[in-house]
Amino acid sequence: MLEDVNSRWRAVLWLFVFANLFGLLQFSYHYLDVVARDGWQSPWLRFIEEFTGAYTCALMIPVIVWAARRFPLGWRRLRTLPIHLGLLIGMGALSTSLMWASRSVITSLVGLGPYDYGRMPTRYFMEFPLQILWYAITVAVTVLYDRQTRTAALEKSLTKAQLQNLRLQLQPHFLFNTLNTISSVMYEDVGVADKMLARLSDLLRLSLEQGGAQEVPLAREIEFLNLYVETMKARFEERLSIAVDADEDVRRAMVPPLVLQPLVENSIRHGADSRSVVDVHVSARRENGSLLVEIRDRGPGMSGSRNGVGLSNTAERLERLYGGSGRLDFHNDGGLVVTLTVPYHVDSGAIG
Repeated sequence: MLEDVNSRWRAVLWLFVFANLFGLLQFSYHYLDVVARDGWQSPWLRFIEEFTGAYTCALMIPVIVWAARRFPLGWRRLRTLPIHLGLLIGMGALSTSLMWASRSVITSLVGLGPYDYGRMPTRYFMEFPLQILWYAITVAVTVLYDRQTRTAALEKSLTKAQLQNLRLQLQPHFLFNTLNTISSVMYEDVGVADKMLARLSDLLRLSLEQGGAQEVPLAREIEFLNLYVETMKARFEERLSIAVDADEDVRRAMVPPLVLQPLVENSIRHGADSRSVVDVHVSARRENGSLLVEIRDRGPGMSGSRNGVGLSNTAERLERLYGGSGRLDFHNDGGLVVTLTVPYHVDSGAIG
């Protein structure tokens, strides 16, 4: 409701700005035309004429916009044409009458004497072609604006659906990988498997609390990551070392949900293949308007494909959510280094 009210006030403000700019341009054109011909006319009279015309036009625009939406025109909707013709004639006559009345009152109030608008029947016909033009332009702009708005809304809805689909793909992938890990230790150490199941329950609960949000604070992602690390530590014990370095202001930055876990999982899987100790360091910093999150391990690095479900899904989510501003980069430097880059922005009401 409040958003609708704000939207209406913005429309009124833009209409007011348009009326003033149009009035000023019309005044400049017509008054300078008189000056260029070495003629003379009171600039105040011309000012009153052009601005009353501009404000009268602005008063008619909301009615035309309403008519364009209420009675849409088109080759298959010619039955609405008589409605628009009738409205055009009625509004044209009313607009000319308002200009005559307002100018007559204002010129008398400011001491310019009686206003001479000429013979009114002729004036109605004289103003009508320009009113037809304004009516047609307003209808056309309204139709194009509404079409563009609908297209943008559909694209936003499609992108949201695609992002949700990618997220739904990632959640089972994470769940199956974790369950496979639990299954691998179940017959070796039931106590460890039980701890891992308890942590998995906490992970799923936190994931459900996030709902369908497309972005969450980095602090929430770190909380999710810590639960995941606790799950894995039940298996690796002292062999797994995960460190997170992020300042408080950086933790308020918004990131896609479930974005860190697959990257850290990838480092754990590759690091565990060749080392007795899996050491992963996660750091986050703000740089040139972007949030950079770096996941570094001391494993053998990555030389093969990066098309696993977790990595490819994360990269695609970044592309759909941020376009070229979201990236996932890989390079080897004493192990694999994954750099996640997203636009830095915060939502003060999102943390809690």
